[in-house]
Amino acid sequence: MKDNASAQQVGPTPDGTAPKRALPALNADTRAYWTGGERGELLIYRCRHCDYFVHPPVPYCPECESRDVGPYPVSGRGTVATFTVNHKQWLPTLPVPYVVALVSIAEQDDVRLAANIVNCEPEEVAIGMEVQVRFEQCEDLWIPLFEPARGA
Repeated sequence: MKDNASAQQVGPTPDGTAPKRALPALNADTRAYWTGGERGELLIYRCRHCDYFVHPPVPYCPECESRDVGPYPVSGRGTVATFTVNHKQWLPTLPVPYVVALVSIAEQDDVRLAANIVNCEPEEVAIGMEVQVRFEQCEDLWIPLFEPARGA
């Protein structure tokens, strides 16, 4: 996939079907986030000077202004900070209703990832719900999604 700055809908997947989701465009900063799932890793930028996590990824630390930042594997666990249930079918391949949430990662509460909550009914999702990452492959990307945490 080519690097550029905006989200895009892409052509058919290798099996000839349409992708289920609109796919993000990649750049040098976002590549790790969208491809780490291939290795089962949720990669979030982290400052190597002060250990502050940075998302969305940028080439500097907003906490200490260091330029020594890069992708770091996190646990993949988090908490639903807020969510909405979408009933509009924006893509014919994405069934409704579906949940769009901001998930706070376990390592740093103020890092919130916009993601879908899957493998549970929308009415079961709640603020404070513990979740864990899972990945959905689409072309050469691995989309981070979250599902209820096992044993929660």
